[in-house]
Amino acid sequence: MGKRIVIALGGNALGKNLAEQMDAVRTTSRAIADLIGDGHEVVVAHGNGPQVGMIQEAFAEYHRNHPGSDLMPLSMCVAMSQGYIGYDLQNQIGEELDRRGIPVHVATVLTQVAVDPADPAFLHPTKPIGAFMTEEQAKAVAAEKGLDVMEDAGRGWRHVVASPMPRQIIEIDTINALLDGQHAVIAAGGGGIPVIWEDRYHLRGVPAVIDKDFAAERLAEQLDADMLIILTAVEKIALNFGKENETWLSEVTPEEAEEYARQGHFAPGSMLPKVEAAAAFARSKPGRTALITLLEKAREGIVGETGTRFHM
Repeated sequence: MGKRIVIALGGNALGKNLAEQMDAVRTTSRAIADLIGDGHEVVVAHGNGPQVGMIQEAFAEYHRNHPGSDLMPLSMCVAMSQGYIGYDLQNQIGEELDRRGIPVHVATVLTQVAVDPADPAFLHPTKPIGAFMTEEQAKAVAAEKGLDVMEDAGRGWRHVVASPMPRQIIEIDTINALLDGQHAVIAAGGGGIPVIWEDRYHLRGVPAVIDKDFAAERLAEQLDADMLIILTAVEKIALNFGKENETWLSEVTPEEAEEYARQGHFAPGSMLPKVEAAAAFARSKPGRTALITLLEKAREGIVGETGTRFHM
């Protein structure tokens, strides 16, 4: 019997530029079509790091050449990235489904994700975005625009923004309706367009980046999905990764995963948010399962043959 599945695509599934994206999406689409062909309802979330960076840099260059112009807000850059990544994904997945005679349509939903304006992350922006600058350039931009900047791993200075936790998928009813109408859905791209409620009716974009794995977890919860699949560059997660005593994990409970995280087994900004998101989903309701694995192993992972499975 088919499952309702939310898939979080890692950066390796999308490439780092337009040419790489086109090639990567072809492979990604075949794997996703396999799952749809097996009878699963599928929602795809994805990252947007390189893509939103290119969009920001293009508008920054325009601003340098036209000083009177506005810098494009980050929320709008995320919306643009959702559009053109979704365009590639829905076309390639749709083509693959058509070739196989599978009567499922594909749609991209421009997705807003509400965050809490009181989230502590807003007090300590840490997520680097955009182009590298010299220290002098960065401090000048900070003084002129009121932006936060910091040195980024010895590579130069960059603008930094908050990374708050996702609270509400605004378009959840639309996504549900599409699933009920036999559509595969691409949603919450780049973690979603970060917004806050200013009053009962009005949403306002905020300069933030929502982690795509946490956004996919929130999406999966709100859709009452059976499974969250987080795709990454390894087949399973490991304790003591890269060391002589490396141990690959096939099954973990949320409590075990959190204890391993406290022991420092998962790198912050890399595997740690994936593990935290997977554990949160597995804990959210009895019977829910999260899986971390490779794109090409997802089909096997669903039936328990590989990957790291999180469950109560």
